Amino acid sequence: MKNIFGGVQWAVFLIASSIAAPIAIASIFGMDATDTALFVQRTMFVLGIACLVQAFIGHRMPINEGPAGLWWGIFIVYAGLVGILYASMEESLQALQSGLLYSGVLFIVFAYTGLVDKLKVFFTPTITFVYLLLLVLQISESILSGLLGIVSKGDAVDGIVLLGGIAVILLTFFLMGHKVPWVSRYSMLFAIAAGWLIFWILGKSPEAEGGGSTLIALPEMLVFGPLIWDSGMFITALFLTILLIANMMASIRVMESVLKNSFSIQAPKRIKQASVASGINHIIAGIFSSIGPVPISGAAGFVSATRTPALKPFIFGGVIVVLISFFPALMAILASLPAPVAYAVIFAVFTQMVEMAFTELENEKNRQYSYKVAAFGLMSGVGIMFVPPESMGNLPSVLAATLSNGLITGTVIAIGIEQLLLWRKKKK
Repeated sequence: MKNIFGGVQWAVFLIASSIAAPIAIASIFGMDATDTALFVQRTMFVLGIACLVQAFIGHRMPINEGPAGLWWGIFIVYAGLVGILYASMEESLQALQSGLLYSGVLFIVFAYTGLVDKLKVFFTPTITFVYLLLLVLQISESILSGLLGIVSKGDAVDGIVLLGGIAVILLTFFLMGHKVPWVSRYSMLFAIAAGWLIFWILGKSPEAEGGGSTLIALPEMLVFGPLIWDSGMFITALFLTILLIANMMASIRVMESVLKNSFSIQAPKRIKQASVASGINHIIAGIFSSIGPVPISGAAGFVSATRTPALKPFIFGGVIVVLISFFPALMAILASLPAPVAYAVIFAVFTQMVEMAFTELENEKNRQYSYKVAAFGLMSGVGIMFVPPESMGNLPSVLAATLSNGLITGTVIAIGIEQLLLWRKKKK
């Protein structure tokens, strides 16, 4: 029973934190309501499968998979290339679908050639600190906008949504710190359920749209057409895969730290297997015309907040997400979760990430170097976050997607600065 409740909590957290990406991408590509629902279904199916693949043959830790921000950026960039490099939205999506398979193969090649192990040495406590802080800062705008009821640019603050959001945040912190173990363990599940009820009472809970007349619908394959060879997409996938490996290792590094420090559990170091699993997941994402998944660092905050480091509930959660994706009506109900409720719960989760960031910095022996590296990484990453993505529209696609992502840009710059300082130190 404990595993089932924990699995439901994981499933709700995974869906609540991932539902926005497929809906946003579907909107960018002008998909109608039916195609959007099917795109969401395929994405959730792939994410559920990806969690199970990682749990059984990958890193084998409770780290949920979510739509990769880098792939999200590439989808946006390629939508803007319609009429320039591609004749239609379908052709652009076909190239992206093929690119996911390129990336999957590259993940596996990098794992078996040893590149993944070489990259691991770059993720020191200082780099992990920079990565975690940038992650929190990058998502904070979306969280606060959601809590204020701001859906699109120019919207006014909704006072009722704000009050409801504050109530859910306070309730979440109360449940997380509850003295009764089973209450704190399932705090996220209780908070989401209570938040949904609060927003229904306030009249701010959207009605679930019909899931269609079909009771069960299996996700379709190669929806955007047959696989093709696109040299430009291959180059993009090559650089993107290297960045995604860095992202994956950062998520694993953070979870290892949480499991060792908070729960006295020795986390298995399976970077190579995790890379192979990510390759398989990207191939599955390409076959099912979805978004590229990546291990989400926010899982560490979730595990820390709910105190559920066990793998069995996580596996149950993945199975639940896969099964739910087969039922359009259930997907429609879950998609109607009020966004401010999800943002309020995620706000509480990400406060744990800030604590983890400073705990990581305490593990660094040479603070002087750490402060210099952090200064470069944080200033660069945060600065990039304020640059409008459309300002980079004339750059090559992979460069535009990378530079529009302050998290990746700041982390890469921090790694470069740290390696430069270490090289100078050795030279002296």
